[in-house]
Amino acid sequence: MSLIKENAEELTVQIQWLSRVIDTRMLLYWQQPCAFESITAVPAPAVVNKTSLFSRIVEHYHVNFAERVILLMALAPHIQPHLLDVFFRKNADYDRAFTEFGGVRGQNHNGFIPTGETAAFVLAPNDLYQRFNLFDVFGEDHFFHKFNILKLENTQAGEPLLSGVLRISAEYLALFTSGAAHRPDYSINFPAKRISTALDWTDLVLEEDTMKEIDEIQDWITYGDTLLNEWGMRGKIKPGFRALFYGPPGTGKTLTASLLGKATGLDVYRIDLSMVVSKYIGETEKNLANIFDQAENKRWILFFDEADALFGKRTQTSSSNDRYANQEVSYLLQRVEDFPGVVILATNLKANVDEAFSRRFQTMIHFPMPGPVQRRILWQKAFSEKTSCEPKLEQKFDDIAAKYEMSGGAIINVIRYSSLMALQRGDSNVILYDDVMRGIRKEYRKDGKTV
Repeated sequence: MSLIKENAEELTVQIQWLSRVIDTRMLLYWQQPCAFESITAVPAPAVVNKTSLFSRIVEHYHVNFAERVILLMALAPHIQPHLLDVFFRKNADYDRAFTEFGGVRGQNHNGFIPTGETAAFVLAPNDLYQRFNLFDVFGEDHFFHKFNILKLENTQAGEPLLSGVLRISAEYLALFTSGAAHRPDYSINFPAKRISTALDWTDLVLEEDTMKEIDEIQDWITYGDTLLNEWGMRGKIKPGFRALFYGPPGTGKTLTASLLGKATGLDVYRIDLSMVVSKYIGETEKNLANIFDQAENKRWILFFDEADALFGKRTQTSSSNDRYANQEVSYLLQRVEDFPGVVILATNLKANVDEAFSRRFQTMIHFPMPGPVQRRILWQKAFSEKTSCEPKLEQKFDDIAAKYEMSGGAIINVIRYSSLMALQRGDSNVILYDDVMRGIRKEYRKDGKTV
């Protein structure tokens, strides 16, 4: 049986139970004849498919009656929205919706979207003690919040806590339904793009010492949980791993991050700092909070390229703008340090990164410009197997590698140019020496150099 079918069968039974609970609450609230004296008397169904994620969550967290109602109520608009239409009943005395039902309507969704108040009505309409207990269910220490399962969202300042929309996370909605992990789309609410590579470690040309330092990150990803949990080091070592990659552009920093993800099966997200950094006070922290909150309990690698734009040195507080900028850096410092996953910051210049961050890195890896030996390997590896080099170029590769200091990224640009020239000629797949030299001159001109 497919995981989708198992999830569907399980949630069908569970959502039917929620419907009976809501019907029972309505009958009891309006003092109409009812088969049960309390909603808790409505027998909760046993799990149908123990492999469905809903069943596993119920068993793993020992989900109680109230938590199950809340979880299913958050799911209902997505899987059976008409179930909540009962809350559209109008208060005839005031010609308006019942306050105690809570709920909102979406912009496109025509059904009822439950709020915390809706859950409070079903679970504790006239019982303040039970209502106060719900505050804990929506608190930061509850597993709903800690593991980003659901939360109250869009609570306006000054309005009651339970007026927030009961929102299940996109991650758990995907897991409860399709069984597949949710990968957020690039947007203003998640300004990060998943990056990957078709290359392998053999394509990464770095010095041996640099590769050994990279291996330390991979070892943490592989054995970190064992170290923290089985070896009992959680109280002595903070979860997570923080690394700084520094060196000139094109030396392999982004490729290394992508390869770490590929080798360990983790998604790598490159943060788009142009969408994160804002001139408006508080917006940068908010944008970063969206990223860290969504990544909190996922095995992601967060990659901040050109990180000095965001993690740069703090300034003297000569103005209010300086104070707010320093507050942003302090906030980032705390979020990075508390993040339980892997964070990689990349910068061209190590000196640009605030020392407060530097002290908290587990490793700081220098990606230098490749030397003559590395450049020769890069030239050798980068051409397509469907091309050949003219004899003059074959004879000159050692000289080119020794004479022209270039990063791996710049060498790729030269190969792209010379390969396109070969295709443009259309008579062969031969790479010419003159085309390679023109490509080198183009790369040198970018940096104001001449050949």
